[in-house]
Amino acid sequence: MTHINKQPVQIAISPLSWANEVIEEFGKEATAEICLNGAAAAGYDGVEMSRLFPKNASDLALLLQKYRLAHASGWHSGFLAERSVDEELAAVGAFASLLKDTGVKVMVYGECGHMPEHALDIGMSGRLRLTSAQFEAYGDKLTAFADALKARYGLGLAYHHHLMMVAETLDEVRSVMAATGASVGLLLDTGHAFSAGFDYTHLLEEFGDRINHIHLKDIRQDILQQVRQHDLSFNDGVRKGMFTVPGDGDVDFAPLAQFVKSSGYQGWMVVEAEQDPSLEPPEVTVTRARRFIQKTFNL
Repeated sequence: MTHINKQPVQIAISPLSWANEVIEEFGKEATAEICLNGAAAAGYDGVEMSRLFPKNASDLALLLQKYRLAHASGWHSGFLAERSVDEELAAVGAFASLLKDTGVKVMVYGECGHMPEHALDIGMSGRLRLTSAQFEAYGDKLTAFADALKARYGLGLAYHHHLMMVAETLDEVRSVMAATGASVGLLLDTGHAFSAGFDYTHLLEEFGDRINHIHLKDIRQDILQQVRQHDLSFNDGVRKGMFTVPGDGDVDFAPLAQFVKSSGYQGWMVVEAEQDPSLEPPEVTVTRARRFIQKTFNL
């Protein structure tokens, strides 16, 4: 049965538009205040966590309140492909508490275990893969971790399929979903799906009821082709401008707009663009993206 979403969908912006988390030269002059002022001026409802922001919950909450922005979520670099559930829970504790105490409902989980050394700076053909048997064991740990995250912190887990990680391709996302229980939600990332070579609509059709967070990322296909043809690294692709804000690339967002309208989706949609803020002011790009989303999603 189709359910019409009668609640306004909330739109957040990732601070990656101002300051990259791993490419230090992107956003050297950025501050939390610059980012949050730009986000609020462009009409966003919230932001995801950033290295720019305070790591203390009370300080972060006061700062976000100043700009009337909600805390949408935050990324946790997990290593369950290598370590135990107890070790992962110990590693995530402080961050999960920060998210919980600032009103977050869903934590983004990115699997950084079983990755090559300096994975984001080597050719993308160098990615490591899990076997079918490894996916089964991995799924058991991921489910146990998600169950504990919910029980201890009230946080849902949104599993991020991602270039260079163990779930990059459509079949690998399917393997994760098949090996995990319902407590493991799926983060749909339009840009990572496109750049991994599959249509994100497969995720809508197969796992729509498990999608609990959405990243709106666009891809410049010509640059993606250069990256793949010359086996460049993920960070090379970022520096070349492979990623961009919705409306500036080649991703078709219409099917996602229909899904959000008809499915009853109640999570966040987050504009995310890992690009050089010195080439075009972030305030301009994120404002253009917000207008595109408003038009495309009829919000």
